[in-house]
Amino acid sequence: MPALKWTDAQEIGYQLSEQFKGTDPLSVSFPRLREMVLGLEGFADDPAKSSEGILEAIQMAWLENTQGD
Repeated sequence: MPALKWTDAQEIGYQLSEQFKGTDPLSVSFPRLREMVLGLEGFADDPAKSSEGILEAIQMAWLENTQGD
């Protein structure tokens, strides 16, 4: 699998839903979410390239992956 980048919101959301089962994505602050993404195996993008909009997209993708659990 190619390295994850900030623009891979759907895949990052999926990875977070698998790694942090039982966590409500809406309860995670953006600074904490950023740290969680940076800690994902396979994530290899510039930490400075994150933004509130990117983190929100990741959070929504994560939320989509948790619905129906």
